[in-house]
Amino acid sequence: MTIRLYDTSARQIRDFTPIVPGCVSIYLCGATVQAAPHIGHIRSGLNFDIMRRWFTYRGYDVTLVRNVTDIDDKIINKAAEQGRPWWSIGYENECAFNDGYDVLGCLRPTVEPRATGHVPEMIEMMRGLIERGHAYASDGNVYFDVRSFPGYLQLSNQELENLLQPSGEGETGKRDPRDFAMWKAAKEGEPSWETPWGRGRPGWHLECSAMAHKYLGTAFDIHGGGLDLIFPHHENEIAQAKAFGDDFARYWAHNAWVTMSGEKMSKSLGNSVLVSEMVKEWRPIVLRYYLGTPHYRSMIEYSPEALREAESAFARIEGFVQRVVEKAGAVEPAAEVPPAFAEAMDDDFGVPQALAVVHTTVRQGNAALSADDKESAVARLAEVRAMLGVLGLDPLDEQWAAGSDRGDDLHGVVDSLVRLVLEQRQAARSRKDWAAADAIRDQLQQSGLAIEDTPSGPRWSLS
Repeated sequence: MTIRLYDTSARQIRDFTPIVPGCVSIYLCGATVQAAPHIGHIRSGLNFDIMRRWFTYRGYDVTLVRNVTDIDDKIINKAAEQGRPWWSIGYENECAFNDGYDVLGCLRPTVEPRATGHVPEMIEMMRGLIERGHAYASDGNVYFDVRSFPGYLQLSNQELENLLQPSGEGETGKRDPRDFAMWKAAKEGEPSWETPWGRGRPGWHLECSAMAHKYLGTAFDIHGGGLDLIFPHHENEIAQAKAFGDDFARYWAHNAWVTMSGEKMSKSLGNSVLVSEMVKEWRPIVLRYYLGTPHYRSMIEYSPEALREAESAFARIEGFVQRVVEKAGAVEPAAEVPPAFAEAMDDDFGVPQALAVVHTTVRQGNAALSADDKESAVARLAEVRAMLGVLGLDPLDEQWAAGSDRGDDLHGVVDSLVRLVLEQRQAARSRKDWAAADAIRDQLQQSGLAIEDTPSGPRWSLS
């Protein structure tokens, strides 16, 4: 068994070989908490949640570090606009992100460090880089000298001479305009921390290099994040960490975006869809299916129609699960997933191909139910539950069952009402009033219910 994944730095799929046998270490760039999350933000956490689950299934001990950027220009600007403390803005939105991860069934990270809690580690890294000639202080800022690091821009495959490095306000005293800020000099009214080079606050890139070093050491297996982070963020992380003396990440994995009308979903474009609003309209497990089942390197074009398709596809899986449980009672997940599912997941976490195995197994299970082959139906459900468990989509898992109490109450009410109507339909059939029986069935179907006549009597489900 060998897991293979696409390594952005190598621009090819590579066999995964961990630094420590039996262990996987992952650093994932998490939220910048200037606002509540939209589904594009949450997709990254969800994709890496599935990766983590598969590594765990394959027997690895996984350490996942997902940071929180709780100080940056946008947070400070929001605080000024709203007349609130900067930390209040950050904490409120950090909670919103965690709510979003939780409601979509993402496992909590092993460690979730905040940037502002690691200023001493950042100072240590800056001091080391200055001593090694890779960084310099100027006007209260500390900059990284990009020309001092020969490997700069290898991840993004750019030429230094063509580089346009984004610069922020107040970044004065640069030796080269392409040098990037690791530390920003204090401004009046803004949060700041004391350093040997004056008061100020951390730059975005330095935060992650310092936190990865603290929690994962000088070398770790996988660094993850969205495609938009390759440059400048990940490129600058590599420069800082390797110039400091770390080997840093062996593999780089990047998830694609959620788009609307072909554009990356973002607050600045005004096209975002908040997770907190989406889960009011769509069941969280359906939203997870929608965001988690495309390949992590494929773009997702958002539309209500696409979500409805996802809802229908998951309903077919869920319907099979419910029918077998009704017939056979509780069925535990199989100890192993089918080989075709494992082969797909081992190949760069090929969730679409793995999901095809799920749907094939569901069709086989439904055929077994139609043939009244209870033993085969139960075996197929065990396989389906094992596969869905890896994807975080098992409807019988406590994660989803715990949040469906109210739905169960309503299901019971609806079930009583529908059975009353079905009894009227059965009475019409008994007296051979076929027109009345068909009219009742048609009315139920128009209400969104599917009626199936079985040897043990009629059953209903949402169509």
